[in-house]
Amino acid sequence: MKISTKGRYALRLMVDLAQCKQGENVALKEVAARQGISLKYLEQIITVLTKAGYVLSARGSNGGYRLAHEPEYYTVGMILRLTEGSLAPVACLEGNENTCDRREQCSTLFVWEKLQKAIDDVVDNITLADIIANSADNYVI
Repeated sequence: MKISTKGRYALRLMVDLAQCKQGENVALKEVAARQGISLKYLEQIITVLTKAGYVLSARGSNGGYRLAHEPEYYTVGMILRLTEGSLAPVACLEGNENTCDRREQCSTLFVWEKLQKAIDDVVDNITLADIIANSADNYVI
């Protein structure tokens, strides 16, 4: 599994919005400048986040974007699954069911299942609030 630029940038965008005062709209061009990300690329990502209800948008002179919920609500897993799709390390674990024809004979399936569990345990237990608290210790996203 490799996280794409889209997934990494979506997480950075959400963290940036989470660091702003709650309820305050932020212009996407400001986020682009702070994060060093192309405005065009952020426009594509914000569309996905807005359609999913993770981000609210407002038009007008005080328009922009803000989180729909508190930073504690959003996990890294939520954001990455939205932008990346499955986080499964192998194709046979994608989706809700293991549909591999070799499931009963697969001697390595337990390895991929353990890896999937480890990935899920990490991404589903770190929130935007955790990232912000951790960045206070000089970690860079």
